[in-house]
Amino acid sequence: MSRLLSGQVALVTGGAAGIGRATALAFAREGLKVVVSDIDVAGGEGTVEQIRSAQGEARFIRCDVTRDAEVRALIEGTVAAYGRLDYAFNNAGIEIEKGKLADGTESEFDAILGVNVKGVWLCMKYQIPQMLAQGGGAIVNTASVAGLGAAPKMSIYSASKHAVLGLTKSAAVEYAKKNVRINAVCPAVIDTDMFRRAAEADPRKAQFAVSVHPMGRIGKVEEVAAAVLYLCSDGAGFTTGLALPVDGGSRAY
Repeated sequence: MSRLLSGQVALVTGGAAGIGRATALAFAREGLKVVVSDIDVAGGEGTVEQIRSAQGEARFIRCDVTRDAEVRALIEGTVAAYGRLDYAFNNAGIEIEKGKLADGTESEFDAILGVNVKGVWLCMKYQIPQMLAQGGGAIVNTASVAGLGAAPKMSIYSASKHAVLGLTKSAAVEYAKKNVRINAVCPAVIDTDMFRRAAEADPRKAQFAVSVHPMGRIGKVEEVAAAVLYLCSDGAGFTTGLALPVDGGSRAY
């Protein structure tokens, strides 16, 4: 992997745990200054503490990505702290569905679309002008394999991740000549706290999740983090508008 430049600045939303935490730690290991953001203050500060314990530089800024003023303040706070914003990983997201489309509720729809779609849109809305002002940058959004096809009993979530890819690809084309690259990662089932809770509640679903991956296992958060860092690196300098599956071969059929 081409290295990122030590001293540059990365922002990670949804950084309190799982993929977000792993990516924040990976950025820090590359020598970047990292702003960790989440609504989970304890978790976010825990990520920062892990970075600092490893001699990295980081700070936490609480932000609800569905709130315009809070997202604006997040970007302003990042620049006030570190002077610039080179990379943004828009990872904050939720998944709360438990049934088929007709069983969904309006509150579920509003919550999922609010965080997963509006949140990504608001983040890019304020990240892109900052990157344009400083001459460039790279953004990676968290989509999902559920955004690449059907996801039974997750129709609202699937729709939200299809929308993330629409935002990603459209913005990538809009700013392609301005040195702002915008891509997305599309994880399959990843070993996170969310997955472990679901596995404890229903071991059969956990076994099924493993079976749908040709590699015969679920993914690791560090594997998604590595994909994010690649998309931010100069090794991906000619890559924009990509929806990169991190899926153990599940979309190869």
